Amino acid sequence: MKTKTFIFLFLTGFGLLFLAAKVPGPEHDPVSVSSAVAVKRYLYVAVPGIRDYLGYGGHGILVFDIDNNHRFVKRIPTGGLHPDKTPSNVKGIAVSLSLNSIYVSTLESLQRIDLATEKVVWEKPFEGGCDRMAISPDGKIMYLPSLEKGFWNVVDCNTGDIIKKITVFKRAHNTIYGPSGNHVYLDDIASPWLYISDPTTHTLVNKVGPFGNSIRPFTINGKETLVYATVDSLLGFEVGDLTTGKKLARIEVEGWNMGPVRRHGNPSHGIGLTPDEKELWVADGHNMRVHVFSANKPYQQLTTIPVQDMPGWITFSIDGKFVYPSSGEVIDVKTRKIITTLQDEFHNNVASEKMLEIDFSGNKPVKANDQFGIGAIR
Repeated sequence: MKTKTFIFLFLTGFGLLFLAAKVPGPEHDPVSVSSAVAVKRYLYVAVPGIRDYLGYGGHGILVFDIDNNHRFVKRIPTGGLHPDKTPSNVKGIAVSLSLNSIYVSTLESLQRIDLATEKVVWEKPFEGGCDRMAISPDGKIMYLPSLEKGFWNVVDCNTGDIIKKITVFKRAHNTIYGPSGNHVYLDDIASPWLYISDPTTHTLVNKVGPFGNSIRPFTINGKETLVYATVDSLLGFEVGDLTTGKKLARIEVEGWNMGPVRRHGNPSHGIGLTPDEKELWVADGHNMRVHVFSANKPYQQLTTIPVQDMPGWITFSIDGKFVYPSSGEVIDVKTRKIITTLQDEFHNNVASEKMLEIDFSGNKPVKANDQFGIGAIR
């Protein structure tokens, strides 16, 4: 009897072990494995991102751990040199998730860098130079402005080959590829008009304005119905309707005077819309401040935050918790408090007008935002 009982218990236990091996638990389920991998968030900062000043972080792409108080992680070597082999001014930064690549434009050339190997895949010079570009949502097409010449290059993100040239008024500059993928917004800084291109034909199909002066940095809401633009000779911003093409409002910063600025030549070079589209953050180069406004009528001026250097650009983390002025501070959007300052591996302060967030699941990039502070409500 004891022998039969032992055999029964042995076989039962073996069967349970066999079933346990056959039925996948969380550690065997591929879906569970992928969902269990923590997503890591990093801020990628291209330098020299303020002219070719190496004192703001040197040369390369600096990576910071957003979830670890923006601690410095590593420096990725890049190309982008002047003919005399000194580092060239970075003009723009953008990501293609489908090609696992980050792109950096300089005065003379465009680089594609593999996010896994961190090696330069190719670097190509472009006649007329390069400025601040934008990539299509599917990661295949780039609109690359010339360096303030009269055209944009439409570029294949895989090869770097030019697909088409789009002629504008005079001085091609900032570029936003709409999140819908249906329109590209082109800022010619010699014109009071914002131009709109159809990316299926790569032709200009509309324009918005005229604004009060030549358009400088601008941003749009996620539904692509509104544009918020800084313009020359204005401490503040203007608002345009992307559907009707009309200018809607002009908002001036109150309580602060305009004055000379060290770079860019206009009072407010830098504007960003929080991802929830509730606030606009506007640069003030003369007073070394960032002004915060409500993003809806009557565009109430909410507060002003001092920064350590002239701000020339403003962008946000994907979740909207942090704002990154180009002066190098990391600011908590909710509390308005400066929580840290970006520093490189040598503990030098880092400042750049060319940065964005990339999120990784393991070694795979799964999400990235734009260098512009674009609204996220689709």
